[in-house]
Amino acid sequence: MADFFCAGNPLLTVMIQSPDPDRAIATVRKAIPAGAEAFAIQADKLKREHQTPEAYKRIFQAMQGFSIYATYYRNGENTGKTDEELASGLIDLARSGASLVDVMADYFDPSPDELSMDPGAIQRQKDLIGKVHACGAKVLMSSHACRFLPAERVLAMALAQQSRGADYVKIVTGAQTVEEEVENLRITHLLHEHLAVPFLFLSSGRCKLHRRIGPLLGCSMYLCVYEHDALSTSAQPVLSHIKAVRDHFEFF
Repeated sequence: MADFFCAGNPLLTVMIQSPDPDRAIATVRKAIPAGAEAFAIQADKLKREHQTPEAYKRIFQAMQGFSIYATYYRNGENTGKTDEELASGLIDLARSGASLVDVMADYFDPSPDELSMDPGAIQRQKDLIGKVHACGAKVLMSSHACRFLPAERVLAMALAQQSRGADYVKIVTGAQTVEEEVENLRITHLLHEHLAVPFLFLSSGRCKLHRRIGPLLGCSMYLCVYEHDALSTSAQPVLSHIKAVRDHFEFF
């Protein structure tokens, strides 16, 4: 079965955001016949009583061997937790079967644009990456700036993440105008030329083209949802829509 590191084959990755395992599993069971090729789960959206290895394994088993990308952010049900607690949660996810876990690039030092440059925090991030690798999982490192950033800043952030040992780079900026959107498409190609690891470069904001054709320019994943509901991220396209784009959009 394809994984997140198959070069030239960006997977249709369905994001699961659910308060409980039963609802998560129900979405998984609908997404597989609809064309899902991998899954992502924001475990930070699960109620705290469901943030357990037993619950994770139930959900992951329902994913039938598909690759799994897992996050454990500071928001949602994790509001108020320390970064040490978040790091421990990531290890639980890796041990439970997640194939790719999300280490925020400002873990242990909350910083603007979610990128710490503190040497002590960076070393702790590297140590955490080593622990995840020891569990048999890979690490995606993420920074959510959620605002437009110039090309040199995005590239510097991506290279910083890569230098810390990340297997996969993720940066979310923004695009409120056509000019910003077009520049983000150019930056996507720039990242493709300069990074040695797979990457996910996304835009939030008014413009929606980047999330739909970014993988045609080098992004390594289509991050989407089965359907939009109260917990889903509205910027993430619906699986059936993005599958049609991927299957029928002839870029070159």
